[in-house]
Amino acid sequence: MAHNISSIAHWALKVADLDRTLEFYREKLGFQEMLRLTLDNGQLLVYLRITDTQFVELFPNGKGSEGPAEDAVAVNHICLQVPDIDTMIAHLEAEGIPIWRPKKLGLDGNLQCWVRDPDGNRIEFMQMLPGNLQEKAIARLT
Repeated sequence: MAHNISSIAHWALKVADLDRTLEFYREKLGFQEMLRLTLDNGQLLVYLRITDTQFVELFPNGKGSEGPAEDAVAVNHICLQVPDIDTMIAHLEAEGIPIWRPKKLGLDGNLQCWVRDPDGNRIEFMQMLPGNLQEKAIARLT
């Protein structure tokens, strides 16, 4: 483990419209709102639950109209693991979330599809398949 780092605790997004973003992550993707904090400058932060130890942290009042371009120097995307990609795709379609990149088998041997959030941030949904490259790499470490 890299310097005793055990997991990703949260990822933070600066968003243009907090209500629109909450509708996407909370109402359409089903993330539970965990808490709200007010910073010393009066700015509100909202934490949404992925797991008991992993969160999406939302900062409102972002400037600009869209997240960084695909080739920009920035965080490129976030990947969320799902147990069944077809069930996730059906849910996304039922919620009216356009599939940006349709389901395919990735180079790592896992199924994936992609969407964009209201600010244009890219989200990959991935179903890990037996024999994937990550699994093989972990086996080599032991």
